[in-house]
Amino acid sequence: MTSPLWTRDRTSVATPFEADARHDVVIVGAGITGLSTAVMLAEAGVDVAVVDAGEVGQGATAASVGMASLLQGTTLAALRRHHPASLVRAYVDANRAGQEWLAERAGGAADRRTAFTFGRVLATDVALDAVRDAAREAGLPVREDAPGDLGGHTPVRALALDDQLALDPVLLGTTLARAAVDAGAVVHTGVRVGDVRALPSGRIDTDHGTLFGDTVVLATGTPLTRRGLYDLKTRALRSWAIAFEMEGDAEAPGGMWSEVGVDGRSVMAAPWSFGRPVLIVTGARHPVGSARSEVALAEELAAWAQRTLPVAAEIARWSGQDYQSHNLVPFVGGMPRGLGRLRFATGYAGWGLTNGPAAAMRLTDEIRGVSRGDRPQWMRTIGTRMTVPADLGRGIGEAGRRIGVAAGALSSAVPAPAKRPAEGAGVVARQGVRTAAVSTIDGRTRVVVAPAPLTWNDAERSWDSPVDGSRYAPDGTRLEGAASADLPSAG
Repeated sequence: MTSPLWTRDRTSVATPFEADARHDVVIVGAGITGLSTAVMLAEAGVDVAVVDAGEVGQGATAASVGMASLLQGTTLAALRRHHPASLVRAYVDANRAGQEWLAERAGGAADRRTAFTFGRVLATDVALDAVRDAAREAGLPVREDAPGDLGGHTPVRALALDDQLALDPVLLGTTLARAAVDAGAVVHTGVRVGDVRALPSGRIDTDHGTLFGDTVVLATGTPLTRRGLYDLKTRALRSWAIAFEMEGDAEAPGGMWSEVGVDGRSVMAAPWSFGRPVLIVTGARHPVGSARSEVALAEELAAWAQRTLPVAAEIARWSGQDYQSHNLVPFVGGMPRGLGRLRFATGYAGWGLTNGPAAAMRLTDEIRGVSRGDRPQWMRTIGTRMTVPADLGRGIGEAGRRIGVAAGALSSAVPAPAKRPAEGAGVVARQGVRTAAVSTIDGRTRVVVAPAPLTWNDAERSWDSPVDGSRYAPDGTRLEGAASADLPSAG
């Protein structure tokens, strides 16, 4: 069960593709960032086209668990540890603007909830103090509160922020796509982008033909091009989510809960729009390609939920990918060497439901030429990136980790597979200076070649790159990440 909870019984929103069409703006990615940008621009009279290889909201959006919170676990404390209070406040104000915009648009896709950051042991007090202080300094009215509705295991201590949003992300994406189309935008789904260019004009090349735009916006999680080397400036992270039915007559916890210091673990009930009581547990956050076994990580999370919470049958499990910038602030704006024609957003660190619309506001103002002085203060502050020694240290540490994982993958590679892998398994072999990735799925053995080490994802049956976070199907088809091309077959 590796299909997100939200992807069931959703209506497609798409318009016919016209090759060689020209638009003011072409947006790659029909997730929250891309669709929010499309709505804002189209409602301002801009001619917009949105393109996605899948359906609306089926990528990172569908993998979301639906928390649109300003408390954001320990994020604010981490930001304050390395940045001035003015930047943390600007980050909060940006996310508040994004949250308020979504609340106006979400309709029945959203519930109002209290968000909690909590700890189960006394040792988390220092971390919770840091969260409390950073949040209050940034203007959030957090309070101390530890209600006992989180199963039978009441937190030792919790911080609470009222009036946050729990969302059905795919229903939200569908709502935004319809709003964009109603405002005059076109939305092309099932159209795969192979290349993005800035010369002689903005353009994207797809498997259906070429589209031209005065501006191209890459709203694809991480940019679908290596201009600017943002795959080296961010960490690609994966997390697991599991949805359960409630046990007997047990009621789902009423809030949204993020635990301190446990690999991004959180608990929340699905929003009312889903139609029945379902409890979602997330966690096992880790760098892409670093897990010994994705199946084992998911099983450990499921076992924790079954021990700790009043859950019954598991009804869905899935994983998703997000990107964290080394200075913890999202990248939004013009792409280096993009001649002002290429724009992008990345680095939300798992909080894209509020960062995404905020990024859309910045992109919209830049594309429409709104003067810097007429933009909100948060936009001016957060748009001036600050690099401090700790950021450089995180970047160097991440580079060292990638080199270590890649070296380990290379050292474990065999000269050549002695026999084909077992069903559902993958083996890495050396082929000169390249990596040969051999897998057997549904009785068919495939071999693809990569310029860098890969690791086998035993849950999703994919090849994952610990170097840049890209992921590929067994036949080499690119699934997500910084890579723009498929892997070639070995023959």
